[in-house]
Amino acid sequence: MTADHQVRIEKWVYGGDGLGRLDGRVILAPRVLPGELVRFEAEREKPGLVHAKPIEILEPAPARIAPDCPYFGRCGGCHYQHAGYEYQVEQKLAVLRETLQRVGRIEGPEAINLVAGPPWEYRNRVQLHFDQGEAGFLEAGSHRLCPVERCAVSSPRLNETLASLRTMISDRRFPRFLRSLELFTNETVVQVNVLETAGPRLARSFFDWCAETIPGAGAPALDYIAAGEGYRVGHRSFFQVNRFLIDRLVETALDGFPGGTALDLYAGVGLFSLPLARRGGEVTAVESGAGAQIDLRFNAERAALTIKSVQDAADRYLASLEQPPDFVLADPPRTGLGPAVVGHLVRLRPRHLTIVSCDPATLARDLRGLLDGGFALEHLTMVDLFPQTAHIESVARLRHPGA
Repeated sequence: MTADHQVRIEKWVYGGDGLGRLDGRVILAPRVLPGELVRFEAEREKPGLVHAKPIEILEPAPARIAPDCPYFGRCGGCHYQHAGYEYQVEQKLAVLRETLQRVGRIEGPEAINLVAGPPWEYRNRVQLHFDQGEAGFLEAGSHRLCPVERCAVSSPRLNETLASLRTMISDRRFPRFLRSLELFTNETVVQVNVLETAGPRLARSFFDWCAETIPGAGAPALDYIAAGEGYRVGHRSFFQVNRFLIDRLVETALDGFPGGTALDLYAGVGLFSLPLARRGGEVTAVESGAGAQIDLRFNAERAALTIKSVQDAADRYLASLEQPPDFVLADPPRTGLGPAVVGHLVRLRPRHLTIVSCDPATLARDLRGLLDGGFALEHLTMVDLFPQTAHIESVARLRHPGA
């Protein structure tokens, strides 16, 4: 396709694009809405597929609104600010259902439950990039910097930190070779993690300087209160990013916990392990990361909870089991459980299994293997941890009737 073309957008697909069809080819374009007639130009082409750049919205959908953020469309962080939040949620539920059907041949439950919260200022963690005396985020689909003064989805404390760093850039003490930082906050203090430099390791004096205006910047860990528990989160440990919905995510994941033996796979710092033990579970927490394991053991000891902590890969640990626990909770990375873990779960047949998923495509693949292995999908909930974006978090509750 060498000239401008027009296409009618049929639906959103996972990843943030709208899908249309023209001359037997699928057209994918960002920042469009279902039902819109769009004039576009091709950017990348494959057989049967065109990645397009929208040039003009010829017939806007009624749901289209003006984005709140001046950087929307350039910054790569958000996908859906051109639609109202209720419409975003409605469409994301449709994307989740369609992905399960297309990838896993799963019709899914009749109704998908929804957990949602405030759509702005929700993020407690961001990755900030630096280049040529500017700070911001990366442009969509590139490594170019989009300088920003404020992020509409980041928490107030993170925006205060961004303002401080923007001021510090002009100071001669600021390291010009710094390329990116990760900022994580509990709204009182801020953890500052170096992700990338184009030079030597940053000196301790940099963090001491940051701490003058960024409380907590020099500390090796941060304490976060969630789900009624206190969690120490170290520099290399993962924690959920939506400060409004962490408690409800835990409640949703542990709903239906029958008591007895519980296995928490990909346990991290113990976000689910501690509440499971608090509810009387005999908990084994499996986590491969050394730093997260140290945090998990510290958190359990501080809470006076008995949790067996195992540093191992999930598939290797499951391979060592002969008897199933009463309840398994798995919060895998974006790659999902994978065939090996699914195979072991099918072999062990725990009566109750809950998966916390951050990718509907890998969830569909994992569910297909589990359903084929005799599990039944009882409940599916979308927890909208990432408003304004295409990311979809969901909690699937399964049961094995033959266990």
